[in-house]
Amino acid sequence: MPITLNKKLPAVDILKNENIFVMDDIRARGQDIRPIKVLILNLMPTKEATETQLLRYLSNTPLQIKLDFIYTASHQSKNTKAEYLETFYKTFEEIKGDYFDGLIITGAPVETLPFEKVDYWQELCQIFDWAKHHVYSTLHLCWGAQAGLYYRYRVEKLLMDYKLSGIYEQDVVEHFSPLMRGFDDSFLSPHSRHTQVTEEQVRSKTNLQILAKGDEVGLSILASRDLREIYSFGHLEYDRDTLKREYQRDLKAHKGPKRPVNYFPQGQADQQPKLRWSLAASTFFTNWLNYAVYQETPYCLEDLEERDSLYGYL
Repeated sequence: MPITLNKKLPAVDILKNENIFVMDDIRARGQDIRPIKVLILNLMPTKEATETQLLRYLSNTPLQIKLDFIYTASHQSKNTKAEYLETFYKTFEEIKGDYFDGLIITGAPVETLPFEKVDYWQELCQIFDWAKHHVYSTLHLCWGAQAGLYYRYRVEKLLMDYKLSGIYEQDVVEHFSPLMRGFDDSFLSPHSRHTQVTEEQVRSKTNLQILAKGDEVGLSILASRDLREIYSFGHLEYDRDTLKREYQRDLKAHKGPKRPVNYFPQGQADQQPKLRWSLAASTFFTNWLNYAVYQETPYCLEDLEERDSLYGYL
């Protein structure tokens, strides 16, 4: 089944060229089916690229998915035109009365700032709070994961001595979690960050399960036992050349970046990187949609608050 999108969204043509079936909203309304409703809070500066990356993996499911994008109104984007946001995105104010099966909160290039110094922090806190009652499962990515942990549990992020950038191996440590079904004992994932959270803090401040971790990356994937909260510190959604573009960007900005680890063939930056994490990414996002979202959410999403009240989630 397809993803339902605004047919003018640039990602639509890219996905169709990759033989991914995308259905426009007009045709979707003619089908007698309740689609899975997923909201994406896109905090990345290159919004079009992030849209395509996420949609590519969310499409790998037999479910019909209705997607909406939101942006933070309290932040003025320097890389995305206001007309683009007004056409393809909504604000929190526009969707706050609605309910969603799933929410994805992306990373953001603000990790070296204290959370409270981020100009949209208060708005993000509103979204975190709103999601408790209006979203069944929230998937937090990279900085979005660190922000969610800080907001809910006061888990602090720590600045590392160097930027973690490259393709790293992670081990699955909780094989019985539905999110890890289909994974090998270890898998590769891109990471691109200056900060980390420690296992000691997570164990002392939360009841989250550690699903995957690695010697170099530390914690990789965390989740609550009911899969209502999921935190991934890597970037499984990244394209083949995303780390390459980040590396070239930092070179032009004279930041003196190190080449991403285990990424360029023979360590040569002029070589085409190999895509070695796509299967893990596809498995992860499919598992999230199937086990954390589709099989758990009520048919009438408005029943979320009543269900949460009965199970003591509120």
